[in-house]
Amino acid sequence: MTQQDIVHQPNGFTELAERPQGGQSMIEVASARAAQEVQAAMIIAKRFPRDETQSYTRIMHACRRKTLADHAMYAYPRGGTLVTGPSIRLAEVLAQSWGNLDCGIVEVEQRNGESTMMAYAWDLETNARKTTTFQVRHERVSGKGNNQRTTKLTDPRDIYEMCANQGARRLRGCILGVIPGDIVEAAINECEKTLAGNNTAPIADRARAMVVAFSELGVTKEMIERRIGHKLETIIETEMVNLRKIYSSIKDGMAPRESFFPLDDPAADSGKTRTEALTDKVKSNKQPPSEPPSDTQTNAPAADAPPAE
Repeated sequence: MTQQDIVHQPNGFTELAERPQGGQSMIEVASARAAQEVQAAMIIAKRFPRDETQSYTRIMHACRRKTLADHAMYAYPRGGTLVTGPSIRLAEVLAQSWGNLDCGIVEVEQRNGESTMMAYAWDLETNARKTTTFQVRHERVSGKGNNQRTTKLTDPRDIYEMCANQGARRLRGCILGVIPGDIVEAAINECEKTLAGNNTAPIADRARAMVVAFSELGVTKEMIERRIGHKLETIIETEMVNLRKIYSSIKDGMAPRESFFPLDDPAADSGKTRTEALTDKVKSNKQPPSEPPSDTQTNAPAADAPPAE
């Protein structure tokens, strides 16, 4: 007769689980239990399939929230262009509202100063699955070029935050690979409408509030003006949307501050915009042509020459 233990589940239920006997290990028991949970989730998903109309409606309602629209997009500089896309915050809302979707980040192994991580997204109805396995070194890199420094991480909290940050990017890709592309595009368009049309405050007030938010990341008003190429007082709505994407990318660790606001900019010390600084630099490089000496100067006798007889 096998012995049984009372196991308390996180959802408040309890169950009787057989205690491993003989050669049965705890890993085998955990694997069997995980397989049973997956089977149960798939059965429930088949029995209660999602209503795509209701799911779409939930996503649209969520994208009309200003707090979500502010962090729905990210921006990343690459090859001289600005790459944008849906952020992990929007991907999480899509997964929650779409329904019957299992996703997450799992640490498979940790040794030799690195963690083996796995991000996945699984549609329990269609059995569509996207999985990514990657390595995360327990180190933090700061600076650029010759000033680049590498710091080893030993604090468990620092290691966890590093793995979670790296895993969030892969999780976003997995979720977006499972949810239909037209649903994702509709959510992005709805977020952009929210940012452009549902703002009651004047654009000047919102620009000043953005400067305050950027200052917490070490970005000054002058750096923002050099980025947009003109004074902040003449900013337009499209530039405000792009700056929000840049702010979210820096705050979420998608890209460093120097990628968007280089510290070696020619206008960094002058307080001018990028266009004004480059114009002054071109003007300074143009040397005025030398004037030929006049006839009076050429024929005039030297100051110490004797008078002609």
